[in-house]
Amino acid sequence: MRINEHAVRTGAAWTAVAATGPYLTLKLLWLTGHPVGAEAGEMDRLWLLNLLTVGMDAIAVALALAFVRPWGRRAPAGLVAFPMWVATGLLGTILVALPLYLGSLLLLGPEDGGPDDKGPGDWVFLVVYGGFAVQGVALLTAFALYARRRWAGLLRERIGDLPGSPTLTVQRALACVAALLAAGVAVARAHWALGGTAGLPQAMVEERNRGMAVMDGVAAVMAVAAVAALLLLVFRVRPERRLIRPLLVAWTAAGSLFGWGGWQLVALGATATRVTDPRTAVPGLMPLVEAAQVVAAVLVLVVGAVALTEWGARRGAAAVESRG
Repeated sequence: MRINEHAVRTGAAWTAVAATGPYLTLKLLWLTGHPVGAEAGEMDRLWLLNLLTVGMDAIAVALALAFVRPWGRRAPAGLVAFPMWVATGLLGTILVALPLYLGSLLLLGPEDGGPDDKGPGDWVFLVVYGGFAVQGVALLTAFALYARRRWAGLLRERIGDLPGSPTLTVQRALACVAALLAAGVAVARAHWALGGTAGLPQAMVEERNRGMAVMDGVAAVMAVAAVAALLLLVFRVRPERRLIRPLLVAWTAAGSLFGWGGWQLVALGATATRVTDPRTAVPGLMPLVEAAQVVAAVLVLVVGAVALTEWGARRGAAAVESRG
């Protein structure tokens, strides 16, 4: 039976929109002074982050609509691709990390939050991350079908079909810089995932839990995957292989580095106050690692954008010649 792609894309897009409802409701309650499921003082301190996350979810809704509305096909590619790149990284990381965390609960049992634990209740975790999981699957499905219609040529190309342009030397140099930065990120994140504490503020060391370790481990893997896929593309390793596979790896992994590294830098800046307790002082290594994540991801994005722009220009020129 033939699958109706339009129906699937539409259903996935509207599912993504619906999945934002519980999360947005919770955030709006917190912003309006109703700390449901959390400590009032904590939500007052995090009002700016809550406002930013409301804006991010609003962008996700706009993306979902772009994938099913006629104006979405006419929107500039960059206007759709960049926010979707970030969304893929943020939601894709959750889709990887959440099963790992839940699996650890099944194998090792729940963690003891301690008597002084003032974090959100367990039901808040289920609402937030359950919603993210549904939103991630739905939004990524809708985008995949949208991209298949808009950029169908990429599905047929091979790595060796990328043009060998004069910018290739620059692309390779930038890819090597990204690889060096990502290697440092991978080492630091793996160290934290395995229980190391170098570079972490004392307060964060005391609050470390299994979820944080899982996220650090996923970030380490993403750092390696992003640059490995990029190097494969720019150095034309295995030119007979399909282009779409390493492209998807680089897209998702670099989006993860950018999204989570950028979010952690923003969160650090939004919640930073004058340090009155040495336990909360943030050592230089932690923001350095986060900044390296963002820079490495941007380099991957720039190299990929240049390569795909040149590929598109070559295909366009070939099409003009064939018609002439």
